[in-house]
Amino acid sequence: MANFEESLKQLEAIIDKLERGDLPLEESVRLFEEGVKLSNACKGDLEAAEGKIQILLKQKDGSRKAESFPQADEQN
Repeated sequence: MANFEESLKQLEAIIDKLERGDLPLEESVRLFEEGVKLSNACKGDLEAAEGKIQILLKQKDGSRKAESFPQADEQN
């Protein structure tokens, strides 16, 4: 399985090809489907990384306390 950076580079290459607009319809659809899969994989990798990030919060006594980074759905 490709890592985030490789997946992102592949996705960027697909976007460049699709934006040129010179591909046959079948090839465009195939690349679009591949791009959606890569986009979802990248999103999953980012969400996993976000879940691992901790933020340091300054306490009233001046000390620091590590807490999990709030998930997007926890912020609302």
